[in-house]
Amino acid sequence: MVEKYDVIVVGGGPAGMTAASRIKRLKPSMRVAVFERSGYVSYAPCGLPYYLGGFAESIDWLVHYTVDVFRRRGIDVFTRAEVVEVAQGYARVRVGGEEKAFEWDKLILATGARPRLPPIRGLDLEGVFTLRTLEDGERAKRGVQSARRVAVIGGGYIGLEVAENLKRVGKEVVVFEILPHVMPTLDPDVAVSVEEELTRNGVELHLGEKVVELAGGDKVEKVVTDKGEYRVDAVFVATGVAPETELAKQLGVKLGATGAVQVSKRMETSVENVYAAGDAAEATNLVTGKPDWFPLAPVANKMGYVAGANAAGLSAEFPGAVGTAITKIFNLEVGRTGLTEERARREGFEPVSVKVETVTRPRYYPGGSRIAVKLIADRRSGRLLGGQIVGGEGVLARVNALATLLAKGGTVEDLFFADLAYAPPFAPVWDPLVLAARVMIRELGGAE
Repeated sequence: MVEKYDVIVVGGGPAGMTAASRIKRLKPSMRVAVFERSGYVSYAPCGLPYYLGGFAESIDWLVHYTVDVFRRRGIDVFTRAEVVEVAQGYARVRVGGEEKAFEWDKLILATGARPRLPPIRGLDLEGVFTLRTLEDGERAKRGVQSARRVAVIGGGYIGLEVAENLKRVGKEVVVFEILPHVMPTLDPDVAVSVEEELTRNGVELHLGEKVVELAGGDKVEKVVTDKGEYRVDAVFVATGVAPETELAKQLGVKLGATGAVQVSKRMETSVENVYAAGDAAEATNLVTGKPDWFPLAPVANKMGYVAGANAAGLSAEFPGAVGTAITKIFNLEVGRTGLTEERARREGFEPVSVKVETVTRPRYYPGGSRIAVKLIADRRSGRLLGGQIVGGEGVLARVNALATLLAKGGTVEDLFFADLAYAPPFAPVWDPLVLAARVMIRELGGAE
C-alpha cells in the first residue's frame, strides 16, 4: 500500500525540521513526513569541531530536539531513510533496507549541502575525514584519538575551527590552504591577523600550497603537495561545501547560477508544489540584489520557516541575507558581513575601504582588548557594502549591528549616527564602529 502525505520534506536538518514544524503548527490536520539519511534530525553540524575539542562529552549534546519530540508534534520522521527517486507526486525511499513508495501533494527539498572534495588521490584511505553529519563527527573523534600529527586541508571556517580544537586536545596540526590567505571571505589585510593568531598558537601554516595526493598503505601516512611531502597520522578535508541538488535535477527543477536551486521569495521552485530551503537553495543578496548562496544555519532556519508557512497555505516571504558569519580562532573573534572589497569591485561598485584599530573599552577600565574594524562602502552613494571585524572581544554585537544596517541599505552616515549603547565596561564613548564610520566619511570627502 502506498502511503500518501500532504507534504513530504526531504532532509532533517535545520531547514527541513523548521519547515515541518511550521506546517504542523499552522495546519495540524496536514500529514507531514520527513526523510533524513542520517540517524539524527535537528542537529548542529557547526558544533562538530567543538565536539572534537572536548566541549561536548556526547554527540547527543549537538542534537537540538530528538526524533521523539517531532513525532509528538504529529510529524512522521524517518531516519536512515534515503530518497532515491522523486517525480511529480511520487517518492521512492529506501528505509531499513527496503524500498517503499510514497505520494505527496507538496514537496520541500531541504537536502542541504555536501562536502566539496578536491580532485586528489587518496581520499578513500583510512584516517581521512570530512565533517558534515554527526556520524562523521563520531567517526572522526574515534579516528584521531591515537593520532599525533593531523593535517587540515582548507583554511575556511570549519578547517580553522577544527585546527584550533585539535590543538586544544594536544595534537600537532598543519593546515594547507591553496590560496595566498586563509578565510577567503575576508580581505587579505584582515586575514593576516587570523594567520598570525594561528602561528602564535602553534599551528603550522602552509599558504599558497596545493595538495595533490594523500599517500599511504591502507591508512593515510603523508600529504603530498606541489611543494613537498609531510608525514601525518590523520587528515581532515575541509575544502568547502556544494549544494545537494540531485533530487532537484530529477524533478527538472531549475538551478541558479550559483549551482543551488533557484527559488522565489516564497521558496517556490520552478516546479509547481515543490519548494526548496536551506543550503540547497539560493537567496537574494540584499547588498547586490542578485541571487546568491548562503550555506549558513540561521539563513537555513528562516528559509525553512517561510517554506513551511507557504506549504501550509499561508503567504510568507524570505527577503534575503547579507552573509553574516562569525567564528573564534583561539583568542581572536572574527566576524564579517556583506561584501569584501574584491567582491564589491566585481559586482560593479566603486568600493572604498578604511580600517581602524582601537580598543573595546576605555583605557582606564580593566579587561579591554584590541579590535580592528574594516568598513567597505560605495564611493558614489556612500552606501555600506560590507565589513570585517577582528578582536579579543565584542565582535558579535558589532558585526550584527553592521549586518542590520547593510540589510536595510544603510549608509556610512547612518552608521556614524547610529545610537549605539555606551558604558565603560562594554565600549568606549566612540564605539569602534562609529569611529570607523567617522574615518570613512572623511575618506569619502566629507567634513573632518
